Amino acid sequence: MHASSSAILLGLLLVAGTSTAQGATASGGGARRIELEPNAPGTLVEVAVSPGLSTVLLFDSELVQEATELEGRDFFADVDSGRKTMRLVPSARVSPGEKFRMAVRFRDGAAPVGASFLLVVHPARADALVEVYRNRRTVESYQEETREARAETLRCQEENARIVSEHGAPGGLAGLLAVGSVDVGGLAGRVVTESITSGPKNALDPIKVHTYRSTNRVALEVWLMALRSETPWVASGAALRSSTGVEVKVLRVWQDAPVTLDVPGRVVVEAEAPADAPRGSYSLKLWEGAGPRTVTLSSVTFP
Repeated sequence: MHASSSAILLGLLLVAGTSTAQGATASGGGARRIELEPNAPGTLVEVAVSPGLSTVLLFDSELVQEATELEGRDFFADVDSGRKTMRLVPSARVSPGEKFRMAVRFRDGAAPVGASFLLVVHPARADALVEVYRNRRTVESYQEETREARAETLRCQEENARIVSEHGAPGGLAGLLAVGSVDVGGLAGRVVTESITSGPKNALDPIKVHTYRSTNRVALEVWLMALRSETPWVASGAALRSSTGVEVKVLRVWQDAPVTLDVPGRVVVEAEAPADAPRGSYSLKLWEGAGPRTVTLSSVTFP
């Protein structure tokens, strides 16, 4: 594909947002809050875990450390049980969609006497910090929840305003200018095919990779070829992380056609790139909807 036409296509995608694949949102920086009900013992609480990523459960009550039960312990690279904490790091041996049961017991014997969790493996995301409460809530906790709700409402309002603005904008280059995605510097592009590192467990082979940067967005254009004769592969989500572990908010994932053994496919990932976003190299992870096949690219750089 000619460089200029490729850049124009990416620019139109930054405005249009009318693709068939879904966008993905980054996990927030705040903790996830779970409250255990005394009258609902045995309820399984789902917690997302991911290979190589740390998930910490913080309890408000002391645990009986020797009573902790974890199904598939050998599939975890690190399991660290503290007085009021539990840290879990799945190994690379786990597969997306796998589930492991974990049960803990509280030392004071009050209701509920314990808690049960269902650890669900996600290919790229994990609940980094989960706060587990079983005591009566304080006024401070309600105030904190109110602050979090207000922040979430503001985020939704800003996201809605962005969507309305983009859908109400004209198409083509005029649309890029209308929503502020391009300034006089234009849309910069870079061919990074030779510099990226492809994950050893990739289900597909990246045969060509281009990256782009506009005023407040970045995008990747990845051509993929299937390595085996399997069912067609369609990307359903993406995660983009900096070398320091900061996850960038992915706005859109678009694919022109399913990837098969005979027909390569092109996936475009668009993400936010504010002025204070970290520079340097990134890693990209793509996954399909219900299947375990993923694609990981490292050492990805943007113009």
